[in-house]
Amino acid sequence: MNEEIIGETHELEIIGPSFEDFGLKHEIMQSIRYSGFRQPSPIQQMAIPLILEGRDVVGQAHTGTGKTAAFGLPVLNNMHLHGGVEVLIITPTRELANQVSDELYKYGKKLGIRTVTVYGGSSYGRQIGLIERGAQVVIATPGRLLDLLSKDQLPNFAPTTVILDEADEMLDMGFLDDINEIFTYLPQNRQTLLFSATMPEPIKQLANRILIDPEFVAITKEETTNKDITQSYYVIEENERDDAIIRLLDAEETDKTVVFCRTKREVDRLSNVLSAVGYNAKGLHGDMEQRQRESVIKGLKTDAIEVLIATDVAARGIHIDNVSHVINYHIPFDPESYVHRIGRTGRAGRKGAAITLVTPLEFKELQRIKAKVGTTMEHAYVPSKQDVKQAGLNRLIDEIEKQPIFDEAHRILDALSEDYDQTQIAYKMISLLLERQDVKGPNTIGIPKHRLEKILESLERKNRGGNRNKRGGGGGGNRRHGGGHRNDRNDEQGGRSRRPRRRN
Repeated sequence: MNEEIIGETHELEIIGPSFEDFGLKHEIMQSIRYSGFRQPSPIQQMAIPLILEGRDVVGQAHTGTGKTAAFGLPVLNNMHLHGGVEVLIITPTRELANQVSDELYKYGKKLGIRTVTVYGGSSYGRQIGLIERGAQVVIATPGRLLDLLSKDQLPNFAPTTVILDEADEMLDMGFLDDINEIFTYLPQNRQTLLFSATMPEPIKQLANRILIDPEFVAITKEETTNKDITQSYYVIEENERDDAIIRLLDAEETDKTVVFCRTKREVDRLSNVLSAVGYNAKGLHGDMEQRQRESVIKGLKTDAIEVLIATDVAARGIHIDNVSHVINYHIPFDPESYVHRIGRTGRAGRKGAAITLVTPLEFKELQRIKAKVGTTMEHAYVPSKQDVKQAGLNRLIDEIEKQPIFDEAHRILDALSEDYDQTQIAYKMISLLLERQDVKGPNTIGIPKHRLEKILESLERKNRGGNRNKRGGGGGGNRRHGGGHRNDRNDEQGGRSRRPRRRN
C-alpha cells in the first residue's frame, strides 16, 4: 500500500465517451437506455473504465453527479452470478441504503440480480433470510452489518467487491470504528471502492488501510458547481431569518424547496413557522422515528410536501426530484457542504436557484466559500411587501387571461346581477382573489443598500488593517457566528459514543 492514496488525480477535460464505448453487457445497456441516460457524467466517465478493469478506486464526487451509477453499472457488469453475495455496499443511513438498492435493482433487473438492504429497526430474521435465499448484492448500514458479522449470523459471507458510499458522512456520524472492524471480517482478496463528497484526513487514512494501489478520480473544481444553478445571497439581520424565508418563498415561483438548517431544534421550529403561514412544510432530522422519516420522504415523492427543512446529515443521500430552490437558512460551515447542499437543485437539465442568508458578521465566511468553490454568487435584496404584491398582481392577471369559463360561472353571475352591475361584480371577484394573496411580515427585510455599503467598507478597512498588523496567535479570528459550531454536529449525531470491540 502506498503511503498516500492521492498521487495523480485524474481530472476530466474532454467531452468523453458514450455508454456504448465502455463495452457493458447488453442487459446493462438496456437498463441504461430505459433509465433515460444519454451520456456519462464526468465521474462516470472516469470511474467506470477503472472499475471494469478490477482496480480499487477512490472517487470524490458530490450529490447529483451520478456516482451511484458510476460504481453500480460496472460492478453489476462484472458479477459472475454464481450464487452467494458478490457485492457489499456500506452506506451511512437507511434512506441511502434503500435508494441505492432501488437504483441497483433497476440497473441489474435484466440480469436477474437480487438486492437486499440491511439496517437497524427491521427484523434480523427477515434480512438474514433474504441473504440466505440468494441475494447477490447487500446494501447495509454499518451498525446492523457489524452486529450480524460479530454474531456470526452471516456464514460464508465473502463479497468480492466492497463499496463505501458517502464515506465522509460515515465519519461525521461516528461510524469510523465500525467500518474498521467490519473490514476484519471481509476477504482480503477483493475489489474495494470508496466514494466520498470530501476527503478529510481520516478518510484518506482509511483508504490507505483498506484499498490496494487505488486510482483517485475527482471532478474538477470548475465542475463542482452546476452551471444550471443561479446562486444568490441576501444580507439580513439575525432576527430577520424567518421573515426572509417566508418573503422569499412568497416572491419566488417554486416547485419544491429544500431549506438547510444546522440543528434539529432549528428544523423543528422552522417547519412549525412555515406550516403556520400556510406552507406544506415538513422537517427531517436524525431524531425522528423511522415511520416519521418514511412519511416525509413519501410526501416529497408524491408532491404532498412543497418545503423540506432538513439538517445536512438527515438529507444526505435522499434523492428528491424537481427541487427548484435550495435555501441556506445559515451559511454552511465549509465550502464542501455548500456545494453538496446546492447540488440538490439544477438536476437533469432543469434550472435551479440556490439562496443563502447571511448577516454582516458572516460575510467573511461567505467570501471564503466563494473563493474556495470558485463560484459566482450575486447579491440581491429581499423583495419588499409591495414588490411581492405587484408580482402577485401580474401573476393574477396572467391566470385570469388563461382561465377557461365554466358553465357554473353563468349561474353565479346571473344571481349576483340581481343586486349588482357587472363592473361591481368584477371588482368584488378580483378583490376576493387579492385578499387571498396576503403578504406576511414587515414591508422591508434585510439591510438597506446605504447601510450595507458602509458595513462592507468598514469590513474592508479592518481586513486591510489586520493584514498590515497581523501577528501570530491572532485570537478569535475564526470565531463562528449564529449557529454554535462546536455543539451542532453533536446535536445532529445524538451524542453517539459507542466504540465497538475489535475482533482478535
